[in-house]
Amino acid sequence: MSAVFEGYENQYCELSANLSKKCSSASLLDGEQKKQKVSEIKAGVDEADALIRKMDLEARGLQPNVKAVLLAKLREYKSDLNNLKNEVKRISTTNLNQAARDELLEAGLADTFAVSANQRDRLMVSTDRLNTSSNRIRESRKLMLETEELGVSLLQDLHQQRQSLLHADNTLHGVDDNIGRSRKIITNISKRMNRNKWIIGGIITILVIVIAVILYFKLSK
Repeated sequence: MSAVFEGYENQYCELSANLSKKCSSASLLDGEQKKQKVSEIKAGVDEADALIRKMDLEARGLQPNVKAVLLAKLREYKSDLNNLKNEVKRISTTNLNQAARDELLEAGLADTFAVSANQRDRLMVSTDRLNTSSNRIRESRKLMLETEELGVSLLQDLHQQRQSLLHADNTLHGVDDNIGRSRKIITNISKRMNRNKWIIGGIITILVIVIAVILYFKLSK
């Protein structure tokens, strides 16, 4: 095995253990102390990354049987380094989130009174508009009820007028029927009078003939 590789390996293992301890301690810090500790850890991660590259170059220049063993170790170290990078990223993200929350909180507290005043003014304007709208709705409802009552009254009047028209129509039909019956009676009476005239005329004619015959016989004797 290469002595150079072993030297890099020992340095990496010592540095990796140190970085793990710093990550554990940094997660318990806040503010500037945490930022400083994270910066130290990032510098250590860069140094560990450089050691990994040196080991990789050294291993690839050795014999195949030794090279395979060293590259297998190197894959484990690369995985360990990736875990350290992820831990640093998590700690940094937590720190940024806390700073952002603090900044937002300070800004929110500074703007709270101004926002509250604006909200009160808007609320008062909205309340006035709501009251005005409510009054208009009440007036519209009152007008609607009055219009509905007027409509009902008109419908009742129209119903009464319709009943009156129907009654008048029935009366006119009754008058028409009576006139029709009277016309028939008058027609029958006229026919009877004409027939009686012919009968009377016939009787008078017969009487005249009889009288003429009687006078003829008397005068002839």
